[in-house]
Amino acid sequence: MLHGSLPIPPQSIRNYVVRDNNYSGDISRSFCNLNNLQALDLSNNSLSGMLPKCLGNSSSLEILDLHHNSFHGSIPQICPGENSLKMVDLSYNQLQGKVPRSMANCTHLEFLSLGNNQLSDIFPSWLGALPALQYLSLRSNGFHGMIGKPATNHEFPKLCIIDLSNNGFSGKLPSNYLDNWNSMKFVDDENLQIYFQVSSTSNSSNTYAGIYVVPYSITTFAKGVELKYFAAPYLLRLIDFSSNRFEGEIPGIIGNLRGVHMLSLSNNTLTGLIPSSLTNLTALESLDLSQNQLSGRIPGNLAQLNFLAYFNVSHNHLWGPIPLGQQFGTSLEDSYVGNSGLCGKPLSKKCESSRPPPPSIFEEDEDSGFQIELDWYVVLPGIISGSIIGVIFGDIWTNKKHEWFVEAAKRINRRRGRI
Repeated sequence: MLHGSLPIPPQSIRNYVVRDNNYSGDISRSFCNLNNLQALDLSNNSLSGMLPKCLGNSSSLEILDLHHNSFHGSIPQICPGENSLKMVDLSYNQLQGKVPRSMANCTHLEFLSLGNNQLSDIFPSWLGALPALQYLSLRSNGFHGMIGKPATNHEFPKLCIIDLSNNGFSGKLPSNYLDNWNSMKFVDDENLQIYFQVSSTSNSSNTYAGIYVVPYSITTFAKGVELKYFAAPYLLRLIDFSSNRFEGEIPGIIGNLRGVHMLSLSNNTLTGLIPSSLTNLTALESLDLSQNQLSGRIPGNLAQLNFLAYFNVSHNHLWGPIPLGQQFGTSLEDSYVGNSGLCGKPLSKKCESSRPPPPSIFEEDEDSGFQIELDWYVVLPGIISGSIIGVIFGDIWTNKKHEWFVEAAKRINRRRGRI
């Protein structure tokens, strides 16, 4: 319940943590002169004003957490030179402008959250060169344009969680990037780490002296609700591209990301079929493809995903029966509405009972090697109708032939009578 202006700390301060209070006002420029500062956590306060341009210039600063305040203006040139930054969280403010290009120098950065601001920029593809980046959130801003192709085949090598939702990204889904995200292709179950976290470095002989540990605190929409992780599990893998303007087909290569737990592509203009390769995502718990223009059937093999607790394909152009079995039996009707061609549980529309197809006969052209399949329901009517027509015309032909013979015999007898 602390309030008022931020107290100016002494030069020797290493961790300045006043989160979850009611401090107001701006950040004094004197914070830029704290040469020993490793962690600056001012999150969840009522601070406002513009961020000092010198903020983030310190070579010792490792954790910068300012989320949930009312800062406005542009983001300062963070990491202009040698730096130690591991975490930058500026989410839930009113920041404007573009992502500073100087952040390409933040080579130790693991966590970057710029969500829920008023930024307007294209996709900062140069962030892909950051070797340690695990979490990236640009959600709910004014990012726009096509994402395009990565500069190399090694972009975002450690990325585990990415949230680009509620922006104006357009064009096709970035399949080339998806193919590079190796940390989503598998999960290291042998790693003993329980949660994602960032910790400041200790310069003391006492291992735990002066260390400040910050878990990844994230908010995302998955499983149909807003999920808040005060400490994100280390095994979590998440992709959220929802509420953009992505178009075209869902690339089948997405099936290579076998470690993904949550995937949301909803509220775009995606077309084509649902790729059957999604069945490779054996760890998938939440799949949201709603509010697109997808067509075709729901792949039946998706019913094999044992952990799939949430599945939503509502408001598309899908048709055919809804797969049965496993978690599909627990899905609600809301997950399928808006697809006039779908049938089966949990929808009230029943699928028409279909008898097993009759046996087929094959005619094969030996020269061409092609095989022509003729189904009995096509052949039999032809045979029957042909037989009937043959009998009718045969009978007519026989009668006509009989009359011709009788007439011919009469003519012969007349000739004999004359002789």
